[in-house]
Amino acid sequence: MLYEHFELLEKIGLDLLFAAIFFFIGMAIKDVLNEGNVPPFGRRIVWLVLFLGCAGFITKGVIQLFWEGAGIG
Repeated sequence: MLYEHFELLEKIGLDLLFAAIFFFIGMAIKDVLNEGNVPPFGRRIVWLVLFLGCAGFITKGVIQLFWEGAGIG
């Protein structure tokens, strides 16, 4: 296999790892919120913060994709 293929596999594996980590974090947060009798407003804030973290990684990936396609990065 060529070096470029290893780099592509590494990128895909890292993205899948981040997706799995966010999934497990979400499941842990859901369990803690259910067990802790957290009010609805607090639940919304917690999920908003988690969503913004995921959105940041997705935005970073899209920007990186566009920059590499345009020859900037």
